[in-house]
Amino acid sequence: MEENSEELRTTTRDSIYRAARSIKRRDNSLYNALRSIYQDSIFVHEISQLWPKLPLLANLRCGLWYSPRFDATCYFKSTDGHTNNLSFNTSRLNLHLPLLAGEKGGCIIVDSTRKGKRFPDSMSKTIPIWSCVLNRSIFNHLKSLCNTDHLIDAGLASDDDHDIDGDNIRQLLDKWDCSLHLPLWVSNTEKASIEARLDEWTRQLDESGADIASLASCLKKPLRPLWVSQKTVIWLNEVPEHDSWDFTPLILVSASASGELLHRTNSELSWNYIPGAGDDEESWARGLSPNVFWTHVDDLIHSGPDLCNQKVAEIVENDRVYRAQRGQEAPQVVVKCSKSNGGVNHAKSDEIFSLSTPKPKVGMMNVDEESLVSWFATTNLAVGTSQVAGKASSIDCILNCDQIPISVPLSYVEEHLHLPMKGSKFDRFSISRNLRSAVNFARLKMSLGKKLLVCCQDGEDISVCVCLAILVSLFNEEGAFDGGIYFEEKSITKMEMRRMLIFICKYAVNARPSRGNLKQVFGFLSSQSENSDY
Repeated sequence: MEENSEELRTTTRDSIYRAARSIKRRDNSLYNALRSIYQDSIFVHEISQLWPKLPLLANLRCGLWYSPRFDATCYFKSTDGHTNNLSFNTSRLNLHLPLLAGEKGGCIIVDSTRKGKRFPDSMSKTIPIWSCVLNRSIFNHLKSLCNTDHLIDAGLASDDDHDIDGDNIRQLLDKWDCSLHLPLWVSNTEKASIEARLDEWTRQLDESGADIASLASCLKKPLRPLWVSQKTVIWLNEVPEHDSWDFTPLILVSASASGELLHRTNSELSWNYIPGAGDDEESWARGLSPNVFWTHVDDLIHSGPDLCNQKVAEIVENDRVYRAQRGQEAPQVVVKCSKSNGGVNHAKSDEIFSLSTPKPKVGMMNVDEESLVSWFATTNLAVGTSQVAGKASSIDCILNCDQIPISVPLSYVEEHLHLPMKGSKFDRFSISRNLRSAVNFARLKMSLGKKLLVCCQDGEDISVCVCLAILVSLFNEEGAFDGGIYFEEKSITKMEMRRMLIFICKYAVNARPSRGNLKQVFGFLSSQSENSDY
């Protein structure tokens, strides 16, 4: 009798669990997600119109869904702001952002969160920590210039501008705010914990080799975050001009309304609102990218819940065929269907994640806008996507790290090497196995003075890691190619590798190498250095 009762309780629990899962899948349907994103984008547009002169940036990747037009992107991770995991990550410095903000007088950054919070941790803590550390580093740099006679050489004065002498710098320093600005909901205990580490993080930035001088010459006011959500009260007749503040504003816009799922209706359709619907797109987007979504937004929003899945499938397939006809990577999108008839289809997609937003036009970057190829100063080395590799001008040879080969003319075969590599999530040793061949190919071609392009699917991760290995292995401290002589005479450290990565990010502003892939590069370089010593 007791066994039957236990079986009945177990069956009941399983039934309740299945019912709850079915309801959750229904509420988080594809149409609900897209409709919620569209609804939130109206709020983002309204905020951007309050300060129309400020550039609009998407914090990747979630933020990219919330507007059809962004001026640039940035990459701040919420994990860097998680409690007990606070960090200042020198591999994600986003140095193009303060340059753009200094040029335009500020910027607006868009992100969102699913967790029922008003703001993601990337906005509550990661960006405030980042802006404070940059302010402190710039302050240190300006302070070091106070008693020097090299202000013009440092870029702080020119023949066309008013002369900036030591007294003017001291006046600037007197007003330069280096304090930590956090939102009110961050506890005093956590604030104290962050402040205790600011000196350490500032020292890490000062020692990283980042170009703080360029930031100091561009930013005339310190960076400071401001937070705007759908619950923020703004008096439209009292909106201050962005240049009226005594700081450079970073207006952090959390796109979604906080709270639980809400049922919404209009004259034609009803749907369930999902906060932070743009997050974790692999679990719901069925191969749809932000760019394709905004191209077909009217059709998708008016298709309704019943036809949305079919409409998305047609759009994604048409986009795949369009790219395939132009020689671009266009794999089939594999959709894994849920066993429950009432469930939502979940997508596992290898689709290209297209970042079609314009790149910020700032002085320190040297980006070929036409071919989306980023050159690293005068090294004759560049990084880019495999889709544009065959079309790029001024390229002598190509190292393709993509899984899919690219078509090259028969006369070009010896100038092209295909080394298919996978990220660490799929193969923990794929990159390290191929780095020796990649470096040898680069040594052979670049010793002849040829210009080398390293490419992969997105031009942001694997190809960046390969470029990192090439630059550390074959270039000396002054950035000149020496075929590996300097590398053989030194032992590689994480600090040296971090400095070179910062150099790369200075020119390839969309570079986002993953931690696992960087570990493979460091392991390879360390083993090569040990072999040289032996």
